[in-house]
Amino acid sequence: MNIKHLEHLLALADTGSFSRAADKLFITQSALSRSIQNLEEDLGGKVLDRIGKRNELTPLGLDVVSRARHIVRDAAELRHSAKLLQGGGRGAISVGLGSGPAALLMVPLMCAAATQRGMRVAVTQGPVELQIQQLRSRQLDAMVVDMRRVIPAADLNIESLVELEAGFVVRGGHPLADKKNVTLADVLRYPVASTPLSDEVARLMVDQYGLQANPAELVTLRCDDVASLVTTVSQTDAIFLGVIAAARAGLNEGQLVELKVRPKLVATARFAYLTLAGRTEAPAMAYFRAFVREHLRD
Repeated sequence: MNIKHLEHLLALADTGSFSRAADKLFITQSALSRSIQNLEEDLGGKVLDRIGKRNELTPLGLDVVSRARHIVRDAAELRHSAKLLQGGGRGAISVGLGSGPAALLMVPLMCAAATQRGMRVAVTQGPVELQIQQLRSRQLDAMVVDMRRVIPAADLNIESLVELEAGFVVRGGHPLADKKNVTLADVLRYPVASTPLSDEVARLMVDQYGLQANPAELVTLRCDDVASLVTTVSQTDAIFLGVIAAARAGLNEGQLVELKVRPKLVATARFAYLTLAGRTEAPAMAYFRAFVREHLRD
């Protein structure tokens, strides 16, 4: 039995059409038809019923498709593992970063990778849902994202990394910067800048401060790029709502100030490390995992 025959059957099962499957596989319809016939000869039974212009999987075909998905996936991983072992060096990795982790890791990771001979790093940002699709399609090797934005699934390894404090940050010289007890009413007098927040964080804020703290109403400047939000806050009277560690450089230099909001915000950011279950990791991933644990902190 040929792996290619199984790949061809899967393409046919997924598209429902010989023409669409052939286009997806970059082969002719006649070549695809011969491949399916060869598979049926190997199995000793029909995998497809051709009813007019429709193609339906037989009971045998349904069983083969179910098993073939695992076989084809394992074969791809075997080829991937062999490539990694034969490639030498640390290898190449492609990682996705959520908005908070990107603010803390992007520049340090690029600087560190520049000093690691033989390692190539590609970093992408974007919505968590899109990055998970990229992880599943093997465009990404790993992700570091807000754990509250991830829906658990059997094919995902989700490792909790760290829980970081959140709060309100303004520029030095902001009208509220020196106030000892800032209320939410004070905050509401200014634009609030934040990344999209999870439903869990929204509930925590509403429980603590009332309905007026619902991020859907509270946040007036929303962006996935934390660095851009922090820069905006440093140049205007807008107030940053998010992970305090993301503004640490400005806080240490005195350019930014954490507001003394009372009661103190109890919400935190919980970051997680995601990989695809059963996937072979490049040697560089061990380095990346250790790097993340070292740098992702308050």
